[in-house]
Amino acid sequence: MLEEKLKEAIIGELKRQAANRPQSLKVAGSSEELVVDGKIDLAELVMVIAGSVAGGP
Repeated sequence: MLEEKLKEAIIGELKRQAANRPQSLKVAGSSEELVVDGKIDLAELVMVIAGSVAGGP
């Protein structure tokens, strides 16, 4: 359960970042494998992961 929530949070955030900056980040794949090419805002990714672990949206 926790693992699935973490996967969803990470994939969702990476796709959100890619949508906001398509020239800097490309994300493709599924819940089992991702291909990521570009710069990731780690601060935003960490906040999403922490929120997921803490039970946030």
